[in-house]
Amino acid sequence: MEKENHRVRVAAERRERMRRRLFASTLHLVAQKGPAATSIDDVIQAAEVSRGTFYKYFDAPETLFDQLALVVAHEMVLMAEPAVVQLKDPAERVGTGMRLVIHLAAANRSVAGFVVRLGWPSGADMPALQEFVQRDLKEGLRQRRFTEMPIRLGLNIVSMTVVGAVHAMLAPRAPRDFAEQAVASALRALGVEPQEAKRIATMELPSPHPLEGGLMVPKLPTRAAKRPAP
Repeated sequence: MEKENHRVRVAAERRERMRRRLFASTLHLVAQKGPAATSIDDVIQAAEVSRGTFYKYFDAPETLFDQLALVVAHEMVLMAEPAVVQLKDPAERVGTGMRLVIHLAAANRSVAGFVVRLGWPSGADMPALQEFVQRDLKEGLRQRRFTEMPIRLGLNIVSMTVVGAVHAMLAPRAPRDFAEQAVASALRALGVEPQEAKRIATMELPSPHPLEGGLMVPKLPTRAAKRPAP
């Protein structure tokens, strides 16, 4: 039984390493060529695997891109969480988490398109989103920092604001403070007073936490690293 368990574990680890290899190759290619110009043949060549190997892991090209988008979103939430959890105020946790994710995507432009493509996953698709964001939304409702509303609506406000802001910041002439404006608007939609929402959206932004073996680069634009409150 112990030998069988060992074989199963080793096989699962090997499979996960190959998936990560294909993901990493895809991200590298997207950074070079853009998502529209990245073909499965490019991915296979970059990862140095056969077409048959590729289709053992993904039944279609769309599956690769959709799963990679989930991994990217999941990693950004996990990178933001250690900094966010240090804050006591749930409204500050939600606002800071949103800003970190937006700026992480904007600074890693090769992954920004995947965030937009995904449209942001539901909590069922991405446990980290459900665990951390729902936690802070529920606490904000309990403390009456947010207006009473269904948790699903709060999640939609947060996730759609993040996706919309990332999409807007990909434009050549996006305002320097677009992320802060978007987060302040989301906080107001959650029920935070306008001046308080602005304060939270312009707090000094902490550094994201690197993930060992992660696909994401834990960097932020210089302008977003420190933004003192007015």
